[in-house]
Amino acid sequence: MTCGDGQTMKSKLTITVDSELVPRAKRYAQARGVSLSSLIEVSLREMAGENTPSFASRWRGRFKPARRGDGRYAALARKYL
Repeated sequence: MTCGDGQTMKSKLTITVDSELVPRAKRYAQARGVSLSSLIEVSLREMAGENTPSFASRWRGRFKPARRGDGRYAALARKYL
C-alpha cells in the first residue's frame, strides 16, 4: 500500500524475542548501516517471497527437449508413455 506521495505506508509491529538476541541484532544491523526495523522488514520480505523469482521464471530456458534418437528418451518413453 502506498501513500499519495508514492511512499509505502508503514505499520507498527510488536514482536517478542529472546532478550539476549536484541542487543546482538542491533549490533548486526548497525554494522551493516541499517536500522533493526529495516533489517527485519527485508528478512520478512525475503521469507514472504516478495523478491524471489517464481519457480517457472527460475527454470525457464534451462532445459533442452529430448531428441527421439537419444537413448534416454527411449528409456523414459518406455517407462512413462
